[in-house]
Amino acid sequence: MKPDPIVPISAIEHFVYCPRQCALIHCDGVWSDNAHTVRGSRAHRRVDSGRHRRERGRQVLRAIPLWSEALGLSGRADAVEIEGGAVRPVEYKSGVRHGTAADLQLCAQALCLEEMLGVDVLCGHVWYGGPRRRVQVDFTPAIRCDVQDVICLIRAQMLTAELPDAPNDPRCAECQLLQHCVPELTSAPRRVSRYMASVVFECAT
Repeated sequence: MKPDPIVPISAIEHFVYCPRQCALIHCDGVWSDNAHTVRGSRAHRRVDSGRHRRERGRQVLRAIPLWSEALGLSGRADAVEIEGGAVRPVEYKSGVRHGTAADLQLCAQALCLEEMLGVDVLCGHVWYGGPRRRVQVDFTPAIRCDVQDVICLIRAQMLTAELPDAPNDPRCAECQLLQHCVPELTSAPRRVSRYMASVVFECAT
């Protein structure tokens, strides 16, 4: 019996960046573009074309559907490279590296490929458009465990449909959902609670 609900592979990066962003997108169906998402869409035009070709001796397959019955995952890989029997997923990002979010998303793609093809996928690559640099990601036991932990957390979030608190930190200014999330207001109840507690304390004394 496969896990339910199915977790979109894209939700992994959203969750690692901000659990509230993930809930707004994948539980509430909220989406809005900003400069970052538009730039990312433009950078993906070639990838999204689905055109397969040989590049530098490698077979490059683009926009490949992915799934895992065991993990309850579904999504697609920007590209999958096949060279000398080795299979490697490739993820394209228009900006720069931000923590491990892209690494975990890439590893989830590898787990799907392993189940689909019956092969070991040892590493993959993330191409960052900002520095125009390709970074190798090794799929160690530790990162594989981290991916499975995040999948469980996302699935629990989807089942409960609870909206986490807004972090209200520097990440918020770069988020495409800033106007939907309104972090300065969603953190207000805590300020009100602190104020009411201080008033009660003063009245009691």
